Amino acid sequence: MTRKSDDMRLRYDEGCLAVHALNQIGDRWALLVVRELTFVPKRFQMLRHGLPGITAGVLTARLVQLQKAGVVEHDERLGVYSLSEAGRGLLPVLEALCRWALTIPGHDPSRFISPTALMISMGVNLQRQRVQEGQYLAGFAFGKEAFEASIVDHQLVTVAVARPKAPFVLKSSGNGMAAAVYGPVPLSLQMAQGTVGVEGDIAAAQTFLDLFQLLPQPA
Repeated sequence: MTRKSDDMRLRYDEGCLAVHALNQIGDRWALLVVRELTFVPKRFQMLRHGLPGITAGVLTARLVQLQKAGVVEHDERLGVYSLSEAGRGLLPVLEALCRWALTIPGHDPSRFISPTALMISMGVNLQRQRVQEGQYLAGFAFGKEAFEASIVDHQLVTVAVARPKAPFVLKSSGNGMAAAVYGPVPLSLQMAQGTVGVEGDIAAAQTFLDLFQLLPQPA
């Protein structure tokens, strides 16, 4: 007789707290589903849009698993999935993984980057020592998703919006925007190359992007 039914079986039979966490969110794709729900509730197909390698069956299974773990909530009337309070508590875990990844060679930024993944990484890779006095507000438009990002107390605050209202709005795919944020090519040249579009104050946009760099962060 097993201690758990098949759908709730222990993945690892240990008493370690890290193992307890992995028993809830340690399966493949689970944390990435959480990532995609970080800033806004989403419908099933919108989740798949941010996870192009996942099948419908696997996504369904992960959503069921995360609901049973109390990480994800499902509004059946609206058909949307959102993070619970426990789920929102996983953002620092995702950020810590990003910081750790900066120390590991082999990262390939040419692979798919979802808009949400980029916005989380920007919160990690803000070079806080470069932030000057004044207001910073940026808009990011990715087609189906849009965000406003501001800097408050040297921290990036990201909010999902229907349409950004900011001094400038950057428009591109996740990978194109990542090239604009982290790449060495000036924004004006990236605009000329068609990598990214900008509405509004281009100089302010360049100043904002200059605050981010892929560098290992101190603990």
